[in-house]
Amino acid sequence: MKKLLVICLMCVATLSLHAQKFALVDMDYIFKNIPAYERANEQLNQISKKWQAEVEAIQIEAQTLYKNYQNEVVFLSQEQKKAKQDAIVAKEKEAADLKKKYFGPEGELFKKRTALMSPIQEEVYNAVKDIADLRGYQLILDRASDTGIIFGSPKVDISNEVLSKLGYSN
Repeated sequence: MKKLLVICLMCVATLSLHAQKFALVDMDYIFKNIPAYERANEQLNQISKKWQAEVEAIQIEAQTLYKNYQNEVVFLSQEQKKAKQDAIVAKEKEAADLKKKYFGPEGELFKKRTALMSPIQEEVYNAVKDIADLRGYQLILDRASDTGIIFGSPKVDISNEVLSKLGYSN
């Protein structure tokens, strides 16, 4: 009797595994076909370059102060040496603080990226979720991520359907 029960449970488990539906999406492909996402990316790149130039300018100032200090060190009194060293350290700290302010984990670039990208990502997520609900998918995997998908049939790729749902036809 126990053997029969175990066999029945195994058959039910096997059948339920075969009944699950899944699909693949390529998030990179989807985002590359959304003009607002590309514009936001370009805007972030421009801001990043501008802020990086500001940080580099201060770092160059610190390097210049240091080179001048090295050239003049033999002619300086102890007080002058200390003042120049303090100025160099202050300039280096200013560059590090500015870099942290712009590019740190909670920096301006992170906040800007969140403000620009989150609404678009949320819209894509909702479209994927709507399609999953409509078609009865239990699992949708992103083939663009590093999840180890070796092969995915184009028949189960719903990327174009997501783009169509968002109003972008390809």
